[in-house]
Order: sequence, then structure tokens, then C-alpha cells
Amino acid sequence: MKTTARRPNAAAGFTLIEIMVAMLILAIGLLGLAGMQAGGTRQNLTALTRSQATVLAYDMAERIRANQAGLTAGNYDNIDTNNAPMGADCLAVVCAPNILAAYDAAEWKAAVEAQLPSGRATVVGNGAAAGSPMTITIMWDEDRTGVAGTGCSGNSAVDLKCYTYTFVP
Repeated sequence: MKTTARRPNAAAGFTLIEIMVAMLILAIGLLGLAGMQAGGTRQNLTALTRSQATVLAYDMAERIRANQAGLTAGNYDNIDTNNAPMGADCLAVVCAPNILAAYDAAEWKAAVEAQLPSGRATVVGNGAAAGSPMTITIMWDEDRTGVAGTGCSGNSAVDLKCYTYTFVP
């Protein structure tokens, strides 16, 4: 019997290195995918709140258009949800135009606060002047940082995010 010494294989362990490199590349790819998913979710939430602000502005505009007597009496000229009073229940009984305007403001305040983080809204106009534009401003804390500013400067560190809708009733 002839015995031959085996020479160690020069490529031993090469497959293990290939697998480790592939796992590293896969891990980096999965981290990138997770980052894209988080960014997409954040953008979807932003789009949702902006859509809700738009719907809320249109809701108040339609309430104003539906109560022409309250509009011309100036009952909708300076509404601020920070100090909107609770109105009577105008669903159960027929209300006077000024009471209906207070009811609309109270209902709108509840909707703004329920649907938007730190939601606040205002209506400014001169309803007594025919053809005069009215401006509805919806504000919310888009970044959810707890800011409480009331301006629309665009600086999310200080002010709330704003959506402004101007219309002629």
C-alpha cells in the first residue's frame, strides 16, 4: 500500500465566506426596505391628515352656504374653534339662523378636534357684504411634536401645519 499525503485544499472555507457576504448584502437590503416602508407609512399619514383638513374645510363651507340668513347676519364671520360655544341641538328642532351658526361651529369644532392631532380651525369673513370672500383655516400638529403655535409660518418647530380655503358663499 502506498500512502500519499493529502494536500490541504486551498479553497477550503471559500463557500462560507461567500454565504457571509451574501447575508451581509441581504441584511443591508432589508434595512433599506424597512426604511422605505417607514417613510411610506409616514407620508401616507401626512396625506390622510391633509385630506381630512380639506374635507373639514369643505364641510364648514357647505354649512355656511346652507344658512344664508346666518351668513348675511354675520354669524359665521369670526369663528374660532378654541372658543366655539356649544349650540343647541338643531337636528331635533328648527333653530334660528344665529343658533344654527353656533351649532355648526360646535359640531365643526368637535370634528376638527377628533380628526386632526391638536386640531384647530378658524373662519374669517364679511358675510354681510354680498360676494365677499370667506377664509377657512384648518391647523394641526402634523409632526406630532406638541407645538401649540397659531401661525402659519411653515416652521413646524413653532407653528401648526395650515390648510387655507378661501371661497365666496
